[in-house]
Amino acid sequence: MHTRTMGLVLRSVDYKESDQILTLFTRELGKITVSARGCRKKGSALASACQLLAWSEFVLYDYRGKWSVKEGTAERLFQGVRGDLDRLALGCYFAEAAEALAVEGVPSPELLSLTLNSLHALDKLTDRPLELIKAAFEWRCMCLAGYEPLIDGCAVCGEPSPEEAMFHLREGVLCCARCRPQVGEGIAMPLNRQALSALEYIVHGDPKRLFSFRLEGEGLRLLADAGEAYLHTQLERGFRTLDFYKSLQIETRPEQAGK
Repeated sequence: MHTRTMGLVLRSVDYKESDQILTLFTRELGKITVSARGCRKKGSALASACQLLAWSEFVLYDYRGKWSVKEGTAERLFQGVRGDLDRLALGCYFAEAAEALAVEGVPSPELLSLTLNSLHALDKLTDRPLELIKAAFEWRCMCLAGYEPLIDGCAVCGEPSPEEAMFHLREGVLCCARCRPQVGEGIAMPLNRQALSALEYIVHGDPKRLFSFRLEGEGLRLLADAGEAYLHTQLERGFRTLDFYKSLQIETRPEQAGK
């Protein structure tokens, strides 16, 4: 059986002398594992389509219950991401997170759209801070994974505009600083008014305009720190690609400080 589908390459693993095992994220089939025979050979017609983070059209065939690539044509390679190490590392983190959240063989069109839109933002929205794109992706991922944060007011007293607002990572709720002890054990992180306003936009706004908000300074730092910590707390895991991205940020800080 043959099928034609668009797919984003989330992961690629070299296999044998010239093959690869790919994890594709497709609209119709969801996350699937496929083999791409000979794609690493010099001059292979499959090479471009099978690159990590490539959005490609594939013709797949099913042989004994396993998918293999028969044809592949790259539709978009996100060259602006590939040409910058920071953006590439962050794009790989988005792919790793999407792979962790997607279920094998179950279509997840909203998560796929989020991942593609986030790669587009890294590729084209060069006026947006990388931390803004990263934070928006992480918070929106949590919403799609069933962990939408409850931020309409303090979870304890109901105050719609909590004083010294804090976000409880384990419970996924907002609370006032004075109500914090009543929420329960675990870490709660501060969010100022600017960070809260941005979070409301991410959670309740139009997903097609996810990166249209502006935020910088302390507000962006608080939003980004809480988003990353919330994702890690709920998924109970880390990401090697994120560790690499953060190592790059540490290496460049001394240079930035001297400018």
